Amino acid sequence: MDGEPLARSFEEHRGRLGAVAYRMLGSLAEAEDAVQEAWLRLSRVDPGTIGNLGGWLTTVTGRICLDLLRSRTARREQPMDETFVPDPVIGPLSPADPEQQALHADSVGVALLVVLERLQPDERLAFVLHDMFAVPFDDIAPVLERNATATRQLASRARRRVRDATPPSDPDPGRQRQVLDAFMAAARGGDFEALVAVLHPDVVLRADAGALVRGTEASKTLRGAKPVAESALLFARYTAAARVVLVNGDLGLLSVVDGRIRSVMSLTIADQRVTGLYVLADPDRLGRLRIPDDDT
Repeated sequence: MDGEPLARSFEEHRGRLGAVAYRMLGSLAEAEDAVQEAWLRLSRVDPGTIGNLGGWLTTVTGRICLDLLRSRTARREQPMDETFVPDPVIGPLSPADPEQQALHADSVGVALLVVLERLQPDERLAFVLHDMFAVPFDDIAPVLERNATATRQLASRARRRVRDATPPSDPDPGRQRQVLDAFMAAARGGDFEALVAVLHPDVVLRADAGALVRGTEASKTLRGAKPVAESALLFARYTAAARVVLVNGDLGLLSVVDGRIRSVMSLTIADQRVTGLYVLADPDRLGRLRIPDDDT
């Protein structure tokens, strides 16, 4: 198999490889680069030596992402800023594009991606490949240059950290929409008490505006219903311009002004209240996102 047949075979696996890379890196641009690098590596080997193309591509993509994560960690002089919000995957409420449907069919929430960012690179690889993509530990171990037992321990440690840190969220879209509508109505109406009522007492707001934005719109992390409600009222103009979309498979808000994305917000919701708000407002990163079709 070479040339065009090989390219067709690779395209059959592209969606899965993109999903692996996105969960590993939290960056859509870096995920695309990792998938392209996997294709380049495939083009340099004899396909006849590959018994399971899908498995080979998955582990190769994982190795590429692991190298990127290790390089990223080595360059980082300080711990990751707790305001960091990974790139969101935005789509209309009823995606018609098969590629978009595939992206959202097995989505991972922004809240989980935030937790994954805090794992060590080796932990993240073991957890993502095994727990999310069912890759056997025997296949992951050579990538990490460890044995299967040590790789299993890495995944177990990562699993505990994910379980302890990931906010639970209501999976029911109808209940999500009720809470989201209440949040939007209170913010747009300037109703502080109604906002506090729809927010969990321990709600966390994480707003990532990038490194260059200063002043009141700078990156921040807030905890507690009243501080978060005050911030929501301060930036109610974004809520006023927002529409409901899918953000990583869950309901969220997209604010577009003059044809440009100004912010993307995802929420975690439990017991009819908002437990987490994740806002990406970094102009550089937002400029690389595609505005989905308006189906609302």
